[in-house]
Amino acid sequence: MSKYVTLTFLMSCFFSFNSYTQSLDTLQRKQITITKISKAPHIDGILDDEAWEHAAIATDFVERQPVNGKPIPDSLRTEVKIIYDDLGIYFGAKMVDPNPDLIPRELVERDQIGNQDFFFILLNGYNDRQQSLQFIVTASGVQYDAKMTNEGEDNSWNAVWYSAAKIHEDGWVAEVFIPYSELRFPEKDVQVWGLNMEREFRRERTRYSWSPIDNTKGSFSIYDGEIYGIQNIKTPLRLSLQPYLSTYVNNFDGASETVLNGGMDLKYGINDAFTLDMVLVPDFGQTKFDEAVLNLSAFEVQFAEQRPFFNEGTELFSKGGLFYSRRVGGTPSRFPVLDENEEIKSYPSRIDLINAAKISGRTSKGLGVGVFNAVTKNTYATIENTETEQTRKEIVEPLANYNVLVLDQRFGENNSVTLVNTNVIREGDFRDANATALLFDLTNKKNTLRYYSYLKSSWVLTDSTKFGNAGRAQVSNISGMHRYTASVNFRTKDYDINDLGFSTNTNFISYYGYYGYRLLQPKGAFNNIYLNFNLNFNRRLHPDLYNSYNFNFNSNFTTKEFLAFGGGFETTPFGTNDIYEPRTEGRYVKKPAFYNPWVWISTDYRKRFALDVDLEMVSFDEKNRNIKSFGVSPRFRFSDKWKANASARVNYSSNEQGFVNRLGDDILFGQRDRNTIITSLESQYIFNNQMAASLSFRHYFSEVDYHQFYTLENNGNLTSNPSYENVHNTSYNSWNIDLRYSWWFAPGSQLTFLYRNAIDSFFDQSGLDFTENFENLFDQPQLHSFSIRVSYFLDYNRVKPLFRKDAQENRVGSMRLQKMNLGTEI
Repeated sequence: MSKYVTLTFLMSCFFSFNSYTQSLDTLQRKQITITKISKAPHIDGILDDEAWEHAAIATDFVERQPVNGKPIPDSLRTEVKIIYDDLGIYFGAKMVDPNPDLIPRELVERDQIGNQDFFFILLNGYNDRQQSLQFIVTASGVQYDAKMTNEGEDNSWNAVWYSAAKIHEDGWVAEVFIPYSELRFPEKDVQVWGLNMEREFRRERTRYSWSPIDNTKGSFSIYDGEIYGIQNIKTPLRLSLQPYLSTYVNNFDGASETVLNGGMDLKYGINDAFTLDMVLVPDFGQTKFDEAVLNLSAFEVQFAEQRPFFNEGTELFSKGGLFYSRRVGGTPSRFPVLDENEEIKSYPSRIDLINAAKISGRTSKGLGVGVFNAVTKNTYATIENTETEQTRKEIVEPLANYNVLVLDQRFGENNSVTLVNTNVIREGDFRDANATALLFDLTNKKNTLRYYSYLKSSWVLTDSTKFGNAGRAQVSNISGMHRYTASVNFRTKDYDINDLGFSTNTNFISYYGYYGYRLLQPKGAFNNIYLNFNLNFNRRLHPDLYNSYNFNFNSNFTTKEFLAFGGGFETTPFGTNDIYEPRTEGRYVKKPAFYNPWVWISTDYRKRFALDVDLEMVSFDEKNRNIKSFGVSPRFRFSDKWKANASARVNYSSNEQGFVNRLGDDILFGQRDRNTIITSLESQYIFNNQMAASLSFRHYFSEVDYHQFYTLENNGNLTSNPSYENVHNTSYNSWNIDLRYSWWFAPGSQLTFLYRNAIDSFFDQSGLDFTENFENLFDQPQLHSFSIRVSYFLDYNRVKPLFRKDAQENRVGSMRLQKMNLGTEI
């Protein structure tokens, strides 16, 4: 195994040296020099304040998509005025439109984009062309903010800023104020920031940017322009509190309880670059429900993080893939030991969190530092003696400490080297764990080739130590119409990051190749064409064994009428030796070759009615063994305030084979039919850009019918086992309804009412008809929950003047913030 570790390390060093000695070609960066003002404008969508009279103006926007590089037409002339003071930076964007009455202005909730024109600001205080803060205002006044990196966008980040949008006789205006407290920049007298701005013209689905973006190569952020002129600013203390109160009235199976909670989130700017985030006595009871499934696979299901604290500002902590935040406050790590005549009366579904904190930021030298810590409580199961009816408690998760450390050094304007460490320390004899990763992400000076590699290690400490490794070396061509990638990666048998991360497959080495074609400019009937070809060859590491050879083709076409469609084909022509489904080390099961075509279509979302449809078929080299899948998702916009999206998916799997049990040394498989139906409905009614009601409904049904059983042989074949008794037929339902009302009554402050109904049912039978299934479902215990939660955002700079009469300067700044139009800040 050491040869794979050595190979990956040497390739990483080579890639690092190859790119470290180079930098990006000097791009012609657009520049603007702005001036400082003494009197702030009123944020109302009307640019008639004195402060705007001598403002620098950004002009000459260029089309980014679909026709890349085309100058904006005079009929859509866009001008953005920019000014600043000691509190923050201001933007006044005037966007000409020949038909203002036709400007789409659908109302949506905060951090959503619907059928709307919008104005888009990207600010990079470190001017490193790798990470920006994104601020969007739509023509209907809705705000959207996110952190953008070269890896993608994190819209869970929320800032408190101020904006207004107004339709005028010749177009529309977006007026924005962003306080320095929401930005990150180095502590210098003279600032130079990265900047880009965009305008979305929704009627034609065209996008125009201030600093031109070349879509033939590189990532979005390397094309930032620059802001000059910001100097000698006196930034305020960055300290905010968000106390909350919540109450829940829960009824489950006729038993009611009332719960009252209170706690607080805290954000403190240690300096201009680093921020401390803390959650004290957290309450996550109003987070969205998980989309439960009937899991018959060898691995656990990975659910999305729904808790705001763990979602916001995690771009550093997500590097390396070692941190899966659902582990913090997740399920206990141990099952109780039962004596004779004992049974479990209650087993906790989650672990209570005491508190959590994170510090993150980046120095002026480009070093990003992230530190995360969380502490969870002792958690107990209740065990009852069936003869004496006495109960006892047994600890199933002790007091535990979760830690993450990230050091991410950027250099050469588009390169980074990252060190990540995670560890979990549990009290007593429970298992401890540690994982470390070293990552290289490098680009050549022409911005045409990307080198990516990593080496990861994991330690799990119980009665003995388990140590494992994982590694990758990858090179990609990231420019032009033709794109290529080649990579090799591996994981050893004992690689295990699941105490604070998430991993599934281990004990493999994989070789991967990719070719992609993309249409970079509209041509003929199409705006976009993407054709992708993928090859994967996998082997088991120890002992060596062929695992699979996989070919995948997928395509995506968008017409000039914005009809999107595509399809693909996937196959394993030589079959698979599945080393995971037997759930026993060293064993494998042979699976026949499969052939998997699919097609999909998505209509124009600008229309009131839009439709997504997909159809998929998997056929195996085995008689009557196949999978059929069909999905349909209609969406309708009743008005600019009310919309609904429905979806239905049906999966039919015939004669699939999977693990069912282990009896002594025998591993038993079953042949089964599995039918799954998933239906959902999402609807929103937006009263205004501060108030919304929403409905979320989902019903998941899956039934499994076994009709033959087998014993797994050492050579991977299955031998019929007619004597095994069928006790595995299953029907599972998951039913969820959330009805929510939200009111953003002040900047960063929210009142939420939530009604929740949830039912789970699990039956040891299949073949129920529609009526029988729902009768059985609604005979199960139901959860009815009504909750109210109110949180209030307190900015130190706004509260301080109320208590200190001598703080004249801060009081004036606070008054200026309060005088701004807060009606469109949500």
